[in-house]
Amino acid sequence: MPPVFPMLTVLSMFYYMCLRRRARTATRGEMNSRRAIESNTRALPINVEIVQYAKEVLDFSSHYGSENSMSYTMWNLAGIPNVYPSSGDFTQTAVFRTYGTWWDHCPSARLPFKRTPPTFCSQDYVELAFEEPVYPTAVHILETYHPGAVVRILACSANPYSQNPPAEVRWEILWSEAPTKVNGPQARQFTPCIKQINFPTNLIRLEVNSSLLDYYTELDAVVLHGVKERPVLSLKSSMIDMNDIDEDEDEEKYGCGMDTLNKPFSIVTLREWPTNGYFDKLPYELIQLILSHLTVPDLCRLAQTCKLLYQHCCDPLQYIHLSLQPYWARINDTSLEYLQSRCTLIQWLNLSWTGNRGAISVSGFSRFLKVCGSELVRLELSCGHFLNETCLEVITEMCPNLQELNLSSCDKIPPQAFNHIAKVGSLKRLVLYRTKVEQTALLSILNFCSELQHLSLGSCVMIEDYDLIASMMGAKCKKLRSLDLWRCKNITESGIAELASGCQLLEELDLGWCPTLQSSTGCFTNLARKLPNLQKLFLTANRSVCDTDIEELAANCTHLRQLDILGTRMVSPASLRKLLESCKDLSLLDVSFCSQIDNRVVLELNANFPNVFIKKSFTQ
Repeated sequence: MPPVFPMLTVLSMFYYMCLRRRARTATRGEMNSRRAIESNTRALPINVEIVQYAKEVLDFSSHYGSENSMSYTMWNLAGIPNVYPSSGDFTQTAVFRTYGTWWDHCPSARLPFKRTPPTFCSQDYVELAFEEPVYPTAVHILETYHPGAVVRILACSANPYSQNPPAEVRWEILWSEAPTKVNGPQARQFTPCIKQINFPTNLIRLEVNSSLLDYYTELDAVVLHGVKERPVLSLKSSMIDMNDIDEDEDEEKYGCGMDTLNKPFSIVTLREWPTNGYFDKLPYELIQLILSHLTVPDLCRLAQTCKLLYQHCCDPLQYIHLSLQPYWARINDTSLEYLQSRCTLIQWLNLSWTGNRGAISVSGFSRFLKVCGSELVRLELSCGHFLNETCLEVITEMCPNLQELNLSSCDKIPPQAFNHIAKVGSLKRLVLYRTKVEQTALLSILNFCSELQHLSLGSCVMIEDYDLIASMMGAKCKKLRSLDLWRCKNITESGIAELASGCQLLEELDLGWCPTLQSSTGCFTNLARKLPNLQKLFLTANRSVCDTDIEELAANCTHLRQLDILGTRMVSPASLRKLLESCKDLSLLDVSFCSQIDNRVVLELNANFPNVFIKKSFTQ
């Protein structure tokens, strides 16, 4: 019979670890106990649950609405519900820019970064401020149309209304799950079971993934429940705080274990073994291939095991493509400094969502690019609110080979800073969605960046004359393949004619919510005749699109895959049948709010063309 002593030893060690963890929180626990006892003498207990709606929307990555309106914007998440418990498509809700996988199957789609941890699937986010900092006990999300997009809920230690910002900003994940398909588009109150945290918060962040949805998700309000004092363990509950024990496990689960980047170590502290086992028999290249399947935190941990693996894990060839977006909450100047020596050959870098609230400084970003920017080809900086004119100047000086630059939702960059981008003549992709780029800077960029193939100017509200911009594109950007002019307010048939004549390689064009375009001028007919390679065309909310336009598309744009004519009143079922018969590759057709296309017609078209997703939205 085997001895039981080893098992007793293991149990003893477990008990000892629990006691140490309890000791670390003893002072805090005693304080809470004392406050709890004091509260018994008051008329109203201190830990009465506080229920509050969001006071303010602080930040977000995208929204369907306009920058100068409230319809379909993230700002609708502030305050009490506008729609709930009603279901349907309502303008008073918050809607993100994309849904489904359609955006991954169009000419402008970007290649994904490898080594993205499987637990990170967030595509968009919104940050909400509440009046009172509390220890959260519940979060209610009121979803009014196509629910199921929320995949993570986080809490921040920083109080956005405090005059004294904390030295360290912490983010804790309250809840996280992979995307799930929800049956039906009806409204619901989503209340996941959240994790207890050890600090009060009035800043909540929702992260969403809409890839499994059949249409845009719509959010109406967020309700935060919480108490002012940290909850004290009941005498009936365990004496061990299980949240403390599971802390490291959560780090692994949620893919945020980037603390190793902020704790530099020296190779001299590593032990050099007399033999490295089978690793000594493997070719260097094979070991590199094996390690290429590890995430960045795993590489950093493995580097601390021995000198041999340290050398492999620090090889710049392991960091040719590097995405730090999954670890946005932990990335700071120290992280960049730690990675600097490993990234001297880096070609793709994703710093989207990182660096906000002082985590990355202008000097820290500049130092990193001065060492690591020479080989950069692709740079993703979406929602990087630390960026300023100095940063753009450093990018253009230190990244001479740059071909792709994403500044989506970098709305803190001053208008004059965009002039520097014109110095990067090798640019092939430029994303300026929701930025403050002005007309003069954009004209300069188009004039000097003639290699542009993909350009996003969606919701760029500071451009005064889009016809002039379109004319410059037609003259200078002959290689343009995709163009996003979502919600551009002043382009006319003149600009469209210049664009169609000069950019005949266009495969993707988004003219959604462009109210100054009228079918009666022949602008859409001209597009169909001049751009035979079109695969994606969005004419969202253009009431004037008519049968003639659809028939011209059917005759000339047979490669069409995605068409959005939401809101038109002039298109009949007969013209749609011609389109579907002619465009064999069509996979998405949005006819929401098209008055002549009722549910009976949609059912008939679905039956005859089963490979096409035909979307018909509704409002109750």
